[in-house]
Amino acid sequence: MPKAGDLKRGMIVEINGEPHVVKNVDVKSPSSRGANTLYKVRFNNVQSKQKLEQTYKGEDMVKNMDFSRRAVQYLFQDGDMVTFMDVEDYSQYTLSADDLDEQLGYLVDGLEGLSALLVDGNVIGVELPQSVNLAVVETAPAMKGATATGRTKPATLASGIEVQVPEYIAVGDVLKINTGTGKFMSRV
Repeated sequence: MPKAGDLKRGMIVEINGEPHVVKNVDVKSPSSRGANTLYKVRFNNVQSKQKLEQTYKGEDMVKNMDFSRRAVQYLFQDGDMVTFMDVEDYSQYTLSADDLDEQLGYLVDGLEGLSALLVDGNVIGVELPQSVNLAVVETAPAMKGATATGRTKPATLASGIEVQVPEYIAVGDVLKINTGTGKFMSRV
């Protein structure tokens, strides 16, 4: 059982018998002597997608969840069902689109670097890579000389999501997008 001070983003722990993934850990160090360091942790329930915030002292124990990660590749979406393939044994896992919610916008054909989270052989969720490369399909025309300014414009990507990009980005450019924040990182 790990201590609250050992929690890192992406770890899965058991809270009230259900798997929760750590989304963010905020450390508060009080200035008074003898006070405990506090860890404000934001979790997402892997199954219901509900958010949960808990505050722990550094020595508080958190219960580990028994799960396994399998490397998978995104195959296709058929209606409300999304199918992934295990890259080692080629078995397929299916999740509903509701289970993936905001992750769905980052999935494109053949995307690799994904991890399926399995509890007792059942897929409970999918972990995206830190970033994905997506092509711009619609945006305002690129502006010459716009590289020095910090202004942005909206751009629609191949998967259908919309992000704010610098003014020098044009249709057809491939962009690196951070899957955690949904923000533009760089042009590929």
